[in-house]
Amino acid sequence: MHFSFKIFYLLVIGFFLNERCDAQQKTYCNPINIDYGFTPIPNFSQWGKHRATADPVIVNYKGDYYLFSTNQWGYWWSSDMLKWNFVSKKFLRPWNEGYDELCAPAVGIVGDTMIVIGSTYTNKFTLWMSTNPKDNNWKPIVDSFEIGGWDPSFFTDDDGKLYMYNGSSNVFPLYGVELDRKSFKPIGTRREMHSLKPWRYGWQRFGEHMDNTFLDPFMEGAWITKHNKKYYLQYGAPGTEFSGYADGVAVSDKPLGEPFGNFIEQSDPLSMKLGGFARGAGHGATFKDNQENFWHVSTIMLSVKNNFERRVGIWPAGFDKDDMMWCSTSFGDYPHYLPAFRENDASPVQSNPSFTGWMLLNYNKPVLVSSTLGAFSSNNAVDENMKTYWSAESNQKGEWIQSDLGKIATVRAIQINYADQDVEYLGKQTNIYHQYIIYTSLDGKTWDILIDKSKNKTDIPHEYIELDKPIQSRFIKMENIHMASGKFAISGLRVFGNGNGYKPTPVSQFLVLRTEKDKRSAWIRWSSMDNAFAYNIYYGTDPDKLYNSIMVYGANEYWFKGMDLKKTYYYTIEAINENGVSEKYKTIKVE
Repeated sequence: MHFSFKIFYLLVIGFFLNERCDAQQKTYCNPINIDYGFTPIPNFSQWGKHRATADPVIVNYKGDYYLFSTNQWGYWWSSDMLKWNFVSKKFLRPWNEGYDELCAPAVGIVGDTMIVIGSTYTNKFTLWMSTNPKDNNWKPIVDSFEIGGWDPSFFTDDDGKLYMYNGSSNVFPLYGVELDRKSFKPIGTRREMHSLKPWRYGWQRFGEHMDNTFLDPFMEGAWITKHNKKYYLQYGAPGTEFSGYADGVAVSDKPLGEPFGNFIEQSDPLSMKLGGFARGAGHGATFKDNQENFWHVSTIMLSVKNNFERRVGIWPAGFDKDDMMWCSTSFGDYPHYLPAFRENDASPVQSNPSFTGWMLLNYNKPVLVSSTLGAFSSNNAVDENMKTYWSAESNQKGEWIQSDLGKIATVRAIQINYADQDVEYLGKQTNIYHQYIIYTSLDGKTWDILIDKSKNKTDIPHEYIELDKPIQSRFIKMENIHMASGKFAISGLRVFGNGNGYKPTPVSQFLVLRTEKDKRSAWIRWSSMDNAFAYNIYYGTDPDKLYNSIMVYGANEYWFKGMDLKKTYYYTIEAINENGVSEKYKTIKVE
C-alpha cells in the first residue's frame, strides 16, 4: 500500500483517530459482538467448523446484565450492554449426562440469589446458585434436580412464588409447575400451558417459506414477563433454522394459565425479523434495563454450515397503553442506542425507540479485494446477507478489502462481521483474537488510519465501532493483521452514517392481495422507487399498532404467509436509502 505522507505523521494521526474510537460508545449493533464459542459437537460440523450459540437469556442482577446461552462453557456479564465480559464456568457435575454444557439454560432470580440449570430430560442435572456471579462464585443448591425439562425457564412472582416452565416439541405443549423455594421440589403436577395453532396463525407454520414441509412446527423456549398483573408467556416457533424463527406471546391473568387454554394469543409474533442482514428473532427472554425500559434478547439464525449455526440479537421492547406487548426489529441490524442513551421520542422510526437513524452507506457498492478464494466473491461482503461471505485466499497479514461508498458521505460507525472459513476449533476458545487496521480516503489514493486494532488481543467476531466524531469519507479499507481462526473472510463490512443526499421518494403505489383460499397469506407489491435500495413493510391487526415489520432489499414484491386467519390486517410501507427513510404510505386495510 502506498501512502503520500510521512510515517511520523501517519502514526500521530492514526493514534489520534484510534483514541477517538475508544471513547464511550452510545450505540450497539446486532448481531451483538460477543466471543461466540465454536460448536463443541463434531457431527454438527459436517460443512465446516463454525461458531454457534442460541437460546439466550439476559437477566438484570444487581444492576449488571448477565447473558447465558447454549454450549458456551460459561457466561457473560456487562454493566452497559455493550462490553461483555466472559466468565469461564463449566456447570456440569460428574453424574450429569452428555457433553452439552448448559444447552438452552434457565436463569432465575430468587430473592438475592441467581439460580441456573441447563436443559435435561432426567433428574441428574445440578441446580446452581450464586450471589456473586461476577466473580464466578457458584455452588450446587440441588445436586440432582427432581424434575427435568428441556428449554426450561424460571419465574419468581411478586408474591415470592417460584415457577418453572419448559417444553421443546412439535407434538407436546409448553408446561408449567410451581416449585418449593426451599427444596425446589414441584408443588403438584406439571400443567399444560399453551400449544401452537398453525392452522390459524400463518407464522407458526414450519419451513423457510412457512409451508409446513417435512415436519410440524416446534414450540420451545418458554419465558414469562409480568406487567400490570398480567402474565405474558413468550415462546419460540416454528424452527430455529428459519428466517421466520420468532417469539410469540400469549397473555393470562394467572401464572399457570388455569385452566388450560387461558393464555390468549396475540395474533402476530412478539419478535420476528424476516429480512435484512441478520434474520430470525426466536427463543429469547425479556428483561428490564437500569432505566426501567424493556428489551428482548433472542436467537438470530445463520444456518449455513449447520442448521444450528446461530447468533444473538437484542431488540427494544415494551408495553403500549393497552398493555399489548411489543418488540421492534425494524432496522434491527442497524446501530441502536444503548440503554443509558435510549430516548423514547428520539428515533426517526415511531415504533423503534432505540434506532439511531444512521443508514447503511455501502449496500451493493463497488468492492476491491486483495484476493478471492473460489466462489466466495467480494460482493458477498456488501449484499446484506449474513449467509454469504467473501473470503481471501489466506489469513495472512496484508490481505485487504476496500468498500467504495459511491460518493463522499458522513461515516459514524462500522461493523465487521467475520465469517468462519476453514476455522479449526471445536468448543469455547478464550485465547484467540482478531487484529486489523481500517483506513479512510476521500479519493482512493491518499489514506488515513481511521481505526487501529493491530494490537487487539480480544475475540471480536462481530466487531462494531462507533466513531467518537463523524468523518467525511468515500473509501473504507480494511487490512487484516491477524485472524482468530481460519482465512480472512467477511460476511458483512457494513458502513453506517448519512449519505449527504436526499431521502427517498415515498412509495407511490402499494398493494396487498390476501389470498381467498388461505387468509394467512398475501402477495405484497409496490412501486419501485429509483432512489431507494430497500423498503420496510409494517403490518398489524390494529392501524395504530403496526409493530411488526419486514425489510426487503432490491425487490418490489414479497410473498408473506404469516397472518392470523381470523383477523383484519393493516399495512404500510416506507422507502429506504443511504440518506434516510421516506414518509410512510397511507395505512391500508386488508380484509
